[in-house]
Amino acid sequence: MGKTILVSTEKKKYSIIIDFNLFDKPLSLPFLKKGDSVMIVTNKIIFSLYFKKISNQLNNIGVRINYVIVPDGEKHKTLITANIIFTALLQNLHNRDTTLISLGGGVIGDITGFVASSYQRGVKLIHIPTTLLAQVDSSVGGKTAVNHILGKNMIGSFYQPNIVLINLSCLYTLSRREFSAGLAEVIKYSIIFDKKFFSWLENNITKLFNLDKESIIFCINKCCKLKAQIIYEDEYEKNKRALLNLGHTYGHAIESELGYGKWLHGEAISVGIVIASLTSKKLNLINNKDIIRIINLFKKCNLPIQSPNNMNIEQYFKHIYRDKKINKNQINIIIPVKIGKAIICKNISEKIISSAINANKNLIF
Repeated sequence: MGKTILVSTEKKKYSIIIDFNLFDKPLSLPFLKKGDSVMIVTNKIIFSLYFKKISNQLNNIGVRINYVIVPDGEKHKTLITANIIFTALLQNLHNRDTTLISLGGGVIGDITGFVASSYQRGVKLIHIPTTLLAQVDSSVGGKTAVNHILGKNMIGSFYQPNIVLINLSCLYTLSRREFSAGLAEVIKYSIIFDKKFFSWLENNITKLFNLDKESIIFCINKCCKLKAQIIYEDEYEKNKRALLNLGHTYGHAIESELGYGKWLHGEAISVGIVIASLTSKKLNLINNKDIIRIINLFKKCNLPIQSPNNMNIEQYFKHIYRDKKINKNQINIIIPVKIGKAIICKNISEKIISSAINANKNLIF
């Protein structure tokens, strides 16, 4: 029933292993051998759930294991937390032959990847994502980052892992809110690339919430295959990979303004995609029927569709002008033109953006 996807980049190839009960099976880690060192980065909850099983597997290989428990949550995705990991590596005498293992959600993965790319100019990296959002998105593709008080993911690098191990059984421990937040990134893929997948999601959301095994494997395999193809074509986000930022210009503004962690990333991206769709509508590039389908699917997933009441247009622009897609002070935003296709729309006027944000605030559904 499990799936294996090969990710190919210019300098590296690695596998994404997808299956249930993955921690109960021998881990295939050919780049680890007896006597090697690993540092597992995790948080308190994930440590209590999975550390023993992971360490037992690694003990069978014969590696030296250290671990560091860091605070979890978007507000802790900082250089301060990264430095906790650097210190643990140095105190435990890890050299450039070591392997870092991220065991957790997107925040743990992003920080661990950033540290792996920086420590002694780069060490091996294994991602073991435990949330839906991390499994379908952040663990694949090599983006690493920490936040700055002035902007989300502003300090980071591109650094591919050596392997990604997706244990679908971890989804049983997720809260419904966390699962819904992950579905926002799933829906994003379908809006950008695959209208048939969007229709499948419309018809199978209940099965996904019920963790139907066949549906879960199909869904996560589909997302990872779509992202693997994009990484192959545009690893460093020079062109097509930027499409994966659909909803993120507006969504990151929401996260940064409200304070990291007040809204989950997927919740902010849900609203961001709705505003991006309304931006497309203001440019006469998308029809109302597709916007309604997009909104209804987010609602079906219990995700927000409207901007926070306490956030005004000026607050959006404060963050939009720090967005990584800004070029020569021109605002470039990813927008859907129909379900299954998105484009990079360049030099969008403040008037159009303001109108889209206002339209979102006035939505009646």
